[in-house]
Amino acid sequence: MSVSNQIPAVQTSAPGVIGRIHSVETCGTVDGPGIRFIVFMQGCLMRCKYCHNRDTWDTQGGREVTVPELMKDLTSYRHFMNASGGGVTASGGEAMLQQAFIADLFAACKAQGIHTCLDTNGFVRHYDDMLDKVLDNTDLVLLDIKQINDEKHIPLTHVSNKYTLEFARHLAAKGKTMWIRYVVVPGWTDDEESAEGLGRFIRELGGAVEKVELLPYHELGKHKWDVLGETYELTGIHPPKRETMDKIQAILGQYHGNVKY
Repeated sequence: MSVSNQIPAVQTSAPGVIGRIHSVETCGTVDGPGIRFIVFMQGCLMRCKYCHNRDTWDTQGGREVTVPELMKDLTSYRHFMNASGGGVTASGGEAMLQQAFIADLFAACKAQGIHTCLDTNGFVRHYDDMLDKVLDNTDLVLLDIKQINDEKHIPLTHVSNKYTLEFARHLAAKGKTMWIRYVVVPGWTDDEESAEGLGRFIRELGGAVEKVELLPYHELGKHKWDVLGETYELTGIHPPKRETMDKIQAILGQYHGNVKY
């Protein structure tokens, strides 16, 4: 299934812009540095076989919220965020489908001295003023690269990786700090050839990449597929062994000095 023709028009920023969110996590610790208030935006155009937030795909799902409403909630946790070197993370779903809302949210956060982090798959097709507004108030980008080999990326996600790689290069050109995230899925992303290719690409991005995070595949989101009556195609695939994670870490470590899992 191709989703390239289903991309909603990029929003234009306006007073009272409405965002559509799936949920929030008030004290997250795995999506950026420190303790973070994480906003899971609704809607995603990738169809990753291992997605653990299957219920975020529908662009019309979730609930509507304004930036002032969200700020009233998140600022109540500011002490915990600031004391830990944390902040706010916009995740998903895919946050970049709602750029106007993220631009306003991050601007409001920066006005209050709150660190901002964008967790994205990089599926960005429009490079315009709205994207600049988002990135100008983004302190850190967590960029998910699903597979460097497009012949493997397409069956894994149903879309090409060309948009993600182009976005990565755009971030590097702007000197925007990135953490590259890579999910190690047995049979899909754990081969040495893919790791070598990813390493070469990360080296190409240069100093903008602060860290590489390896995330072991897990089955924690399978029940969401079951509830929705969807077929989870990776049934029977289990989390990678430690030896596999060590292997991928060692390969990527040849190209970047900070590879963690």
